[in-house]
Amino acid sequence: MNRRPLDRRLLWGSALMVVALVAWLLATAGLLWSTLTASQRGLLSQVWGEWGFSAMALMVMMGLVFVGLCGFALHALMQHFLAPAAQLAEESGAVARADVARGLPERGSTENRALARVINLLVEQRGKLRRDMDERVKEASQNIELEKSRLAALMSELTQSVVVCNLDGRVILYNNRARFQFRALSSTPVVAGGAELIGLGRSIYSVFDRKLVTHALENIQQRMLRGADQPSAQFVTSTAAGQLLRVQMAPVRSMQAQVAESPADRAELTGFVLMLENITQDYESDSARDQVLHALTEGSRSALANMQAAVDMLDFPDLDTATRERFLRVIREETQMLTRRIADAEAGAFAHIKSRWPLEDMLGTDLLQAALRRIETVTGLQASTIEVDGSLWLKVESFSLLQALVYLSGRLADEFSVRFVQLRLSAATASPGKGQLDLIWSGGAMSTETVMSWEMDGMRVGSEATRLSVRDVVERHGGAFWFERERVRNQAFFRFLLPLANPQEQLDVATIVRNQGRPEYYDFDLFQTSEFTRSLDDHKLTELVYTVFDTETTGLNPLEGDEIIQVGATRIVNGKLLRQECFDQLVDPRRNIPAASIPIHGIRPEMVKGQPTIDVVLPAFYTFAHDTVLVAHNAAFDMRFLQIKERQTGVIFDQPVLDTLLLSALIHPQQDSHRLEAIAERLNVTVIGRHTAIGDAMVTAEVFLKLIPLLAEKGIHTLGQAREAAQRTFYARLKY
Repeated sequence: MNRRPLDRRLLWGSALMVVALVAWLLATAGLLWSTLTASQRGLLSQVWGEWGFSAMALMVMMGLVFVGLCGFALHALMQHFLAPAAQLAEESGAVARADVARGLPERGSTENRALARVINLLVEQRGKLRRDMDERVKEASQNIELEKSRLAALMSELTQSVVVCNLDGRVILYNNRARFQFRALSSTPVVAGGAELIGLGRSIYSVFDRKLVTHALENIQQRMLRGADQPSAQFVTSTAAGQLLRVQMAPVRSMQAQVAESPADRAELTGFVLMLENITQDYESDSARDQVLHALTEGSRSALANMQAAVDMLDFPDLDTATRERFLRVIREETQMLTRRIADAEAGAFAHIKSRWPLEDMLGTDLLQAALRRIETVTGLQASTIEVDGSLWLKVESFSLLQALVYLSGRLADEFSVRFVQLRLSAATASPGKGQLDLIWSGGAMSTETVMSWEMDGMRVGSEATRLSVRDVVERHGGAFWFERERVRNQAFFRFLLPLANPQEQLDVATIVRNQGRPEYYDFDLFQTSEFTRSLDDHKLTELVYTVFDTETTGLNPLEGDEIIQVGATRIVNGKLLRQECFDQLVDPRRNIPAASIPIHGIRPEMVKGQPTIDVVLPAFYTFAHDTVLVAHNAAFDMRFLQIKERQTGVIFDQPVLDTLLLSALIHPQQDSHRLEAIAERLNVTVIGRHTAIGDAMVTAEVFLKLIPLLAEKGIHTLGQAREAAQRTFYARLKY
C-alpha cells in the first residue's frame, strides 16, 4: 500500500500565498492610486478602459504561474525539511516506545541527517544499556524460572492428561498428552487436530459443562473447610464428540492461602488442575460384556428347560419312533434358536449400551451440603438437614443426583406450594450395603400416579431441561426410589436407596504421579486474568485474546469466483505469541489455480487435491477463533472471502476485527508505505515465510504486538478506541 493522502498543509500554504499575493497587489494599487492627481486618475481610467481586460487576464495568468511556482517550491521545501523530520519523528517514536533496535535512515536536509545520526547513536547506547540490564535481570530471575520449571515438570509427570485452569476456566497449562487427548475429542481431528478445543487462554467450558466444574469445586472447598489438606473431586462427563471422560480435579492455592490460619482463607482457590482419562472404550467394552451375559442368562433359560425336558423323555425305553423323532426335533430347534440368540447378542452388544455411569466415592455430608445450596439457590426453598449419619460414604454420580433432588424440590414448590424441605441420610437397615437419602416435606397428600409421572418425566432444573429422568438417575446407581408418608409427623418423603462406599480419606495428588515428559505449553501469568463481564470494546488491548490469521486465494476477486486455498492462524494470549498453537490448513477450491498466482503463494494444484473443502475448514477455523478478537493485515480482503462463504458453511465470523494496515496508518500517517514488509522493517520484525498463510499470520502477529504500545502512546488503550480510530484513517475507505 504506497498511496498516501495529500498533505493539507500544502493546500493551506498555497491558499495563503494566493491571499497574500492578492492583498499585496491590492495594497500596492491603492497606494499608487492615492499619489495620483485628478487628471492622472482620469487618464489612467481611460487607458484601463481600453486594455484593462487584457491586462487583467495577463495578471491572473501570471499570478497563477507565480502561485504554481511557489507551490512547487513549497512542496520541495516540505519534502526536504518537514517530511523527513515528520518521518524521523515517527520512526524514532517507534524505536523509543516499541522496543525496536534498528538504525534510522538519514534523509532530507543536513540538519535532519545530523539529527538522525545523533538518534542512531542514542539507540546504540540504549541497546547496550538494555543488554546489560537484561543480563542482570536474567541472572536475578533464574530462581523464579527454576520454580516455574519444577511446577511445570510436576504437572507433566501426572499419569493422566493434565490441564491447569484459573478460576475463570481459562487454560494455563497443558501437557502433550492432553493435546493428543483433545485431538481424539475433536469433531474434525484431521483439520484442526484438537487445536480448536484446547489452547492457552481458551475456556475449558467449551469441553465441560460449567455447572459440572463448579459443582466439583464446591465439593473441594467444603472438604477444605473441614480441614482436608489435599482434597480432590472426581466426575464423569460426556463430550460433544460422544466421548466419555473421567476427570480428577485438584485445587490450586496461593502461598498465602496455604499458610493461612482461618479455614475460610485456606479454602481460597486461584485455580484447579484437571487430570483427564478417556474411558469410552472401557465403558463400551464393559457394557457389551454385560449385554452378552444378560442375553445368555435371561434369554437362554427357556431354551435350556425345553431341551432338558426333551432329553428326559428320550430316556424312556418304550417311546415309539414318531414320539422320539418329535423330541429330537425339539432339541434341534432349541439348539438352533440358542445359537442364533448368542450370535445376535454378540453382534448387537455395542449398539445397545446399558444406561450405566461410573460412580465416585463421596462423603454423604458433602453431598447434602451441596444439595442444600443448590436447592436454595435454584428453587428459593428453605432447606436443612436432619438425622444425618456423618460417617457414611456414598458411591454416587453426584451431579445427576443433585439435579434429581433440585428437580423434585422445584416441583413440590410449584405444584404443592411447599416452602421448606429437609434432607435425611442414614444406613438402610433392610438393605445391607445401601444408604437411604430422604427428601422430606410437610404438606398435602400425593397420589401414586403423580409420583410415577414425576419419576418418568425429563428433569427441568431452573431454566434448563435435561433428557434424564429421576428413574434414569436411580438406575445409574443401581438403587431404588419410592414415596412414603409419616402420618404421625404429618410429613412425606421421597427415598433414594443408594450404594454405600467404604470410608476413606482423600488421596494426596502426589500419590498418582510418575515420570513422564516435560510440559510444553504453559503460561502461569494467566492466573491473574478475570472473567469477562463487560463488552469486549471496554477491555484493554493487553487483556484480550487474539486470533491472527491470513488467507491465500486463487485471485483477488471473490465475487468473480476466486476461492480460498489456505487458511493460517496463530494466537496471542496474555501479550505472548503462541507459535505452537496454530491453525494451518490447505483447502481444495474445486477449481483451477491460475498459473500467474502460483509464484506468489507457491501453492500448486496437486498440493490442494484431496484436501478438505471450505465447508469443512471454515467451521473448524471458527471454533479455533471462537471467543477471540480477529487480527489480519488488510483484513477487509480476508473478511470478504469469509463473509461470502457464510451461507455455504453455516458459520458467521461476527467477532471484532483489527487491521494492522489501518493501525499502522493511524500510528505512522507520514510513511509512504503500509505494506506488511514495510511495517515489519520499521518495527524490526523479521519476515519469514512471506506469502504463505501461516507465515504472514506469524509476521502480522509480531507486528501487532509491536503496535500495541505505540497505540497506548496515542491514548488508545481499549479495543473500542482502536476500532474507532482505525475507521478514521485513509485506508479504511478501501472496499472489496
